[in-house]
Amino acid sequence: MKRLLTYITLGTLVMSTSCSKFDEINTNPETPSVVKPSMLATRIILNLVRQPSTKGFMQPYMLTKEIAWTELTEGYQYNSLGEWDISMTSINDAHFMGEFATSEKLKNSYNGLMYFARAMKFYEGTMSVGDIPYKDALKGETDKVYFPKYDTQKDVFLGILNELELADKLFSEGEKFDGDPLFAGDVTKWRKLVNSFALNVLIQLSKKESDADLKIKDRFKSILTSKPIFGSNADNFQVVHEDKASQTYPFYKISNSFVIYPIVSTEVIDRLKQYQDRRLFYYANPSALQITNGKQSNDFSAYIGTDPSLSFSEIAELKKKNDYSKLNDRYTELVSGEPTQQYSYAHLCFVIAEAAARGWVAESSVNWYKKGIEAAMKFIADNTPNTAQYTHNMPLDANYINTAVATYGSQFPVVFEAQLEAIMTQKYLASYLQGRMTPYYDYRRTGYPKWKINPTSSLNSVAPDKIPMRWRYPSLEYNYNSANLDEAMQRQYKGNDEINQLMWLLK
Repeated sequence: MKRLLTYITLGTLVMSTSCSKFDEINTNPETPSVVKPSMLATRIILNLVRQPSTKGFMQPYMLTKEIAWTELTEGYQYNSLGEWDISMTSINDAHFMGEFATSEKLKNSYNGLMYFARAMKFYEGTMSVGDIPYKDALKGETDKVYFPKYDTQKDVFLGILNELELADKLFSEGEKFDGDPLFAGDVTKWRKLVNSFALNVLIQLSKKESDADLKIKDRFKSILTSKPIFGSNADNFQVVHEDKASQTYPFYKISNSFVIYPIVSTEVIDRLKQYQDRRLFYYANPSALQITNGKQSNDFSAYIGTDPSLSFSEIAELKKKNDYSKLNDRYTELVSGEPTQQYSYAHLCFVIAEAAARGWVAESSVNWYKKGIEAAMKFIADNTPNTAQYTHNMPLDANYINTAVATYGSQFPVVFEAQLEAIMTQKYLASYLQGRMTPYYDYRRTGYPKWKINPTSSLNSVAPDKIPMRWRYPSLEYNYNSANLDEAMQRQYKGNDEINQLMWLLK
């Protein structure tokens, strides 16, 4: 028995030593064993602001008619929308940021970021399809809610606006936090973003301005008059690119076989030529044929747009003639390109200009309109090398910008509908290869800018003379949450998940 006990003791010691060595051998000293809120914050922020690269980067701008694509027929260019992924998995662990914070003020900052991230993701989802799960969303782990019910779009927007209010409050009670690659944890900068984004959400609800629950005008006025908002391009919600792995401009030429396919649309070029706007020389390159025929690169007439509503075969024939404008070299030759914006000061200026034109706030619509144009021009000038390759000897210098802004201001219409068209047009021109879906959201809400629609080339089979109003729900929802989706579909669209149906927002 004594011998047996000795063996058991020795065996226990050996196993204990072995397990200790096993744990030591299989522990990576370079991998953190404790999750820090800053680690989660970095991933969540980059997920909100980063854009896909190469062809994926260009696809939203096919939908917004900024470019024509010459590789093959693209659904977005020809008004065919597929499904939209309404998954919220990218923020399903955002609540841990506050839980892991080491002080009450840091907890406030990280929770402020959580609420802003939630608001952005729910905004993207509901703007795309209509009703989405909101109150039951992201409760799979905590409450075992695996099949969330769909909330009405109105309730989703009420939730978004309330979460943005809460985000602003928490940031105001927080402190500088780690893990922020955009604003270095500056809570004042985040408050500006939260409130500026809230104004954008409110303007997208313009058709519901009389809704007693939403209180759109009151909310807008309160934010504008009492809370911090963007004040310059330095506040832009954007990614600055550089020559590092995964940080280059999304359409930079290296490892990008798609640089030969985009050409600049008539929707952009013709409007810039109409206004003799020098942004043309920064957005596009002159037509090779026009240069061969003797025109100079600083001649407006040397720039030839391509109608993106033409059939693909017609566009292919035009390209063979070499009489078209491709992208300015700065989008492909510069590793840093320009910062890619999700939301900008110029965008905010046009939002406020529209709200003023609608009578929501006692502000000068024309002044905010001019501020938006000035900010857009300065952004381009500040992020482009001042060389002929990129400016075509038509620089956006201070004298030109001042003169151009004054001219635009003197031409600002008096009648509301004309004012709205002018604001939407300038907002569109300021959004060239920026802001992703925002010009499309503005178009379906206001009808501006008036994009050309060609029924003979349209892939919108149900309504070939129209641009679609929404995406379809994703197949995963049909497969795993069909009962709740069916209820929402009946409530909104009489059961017809079709791209021309009008969501509550647009009625």
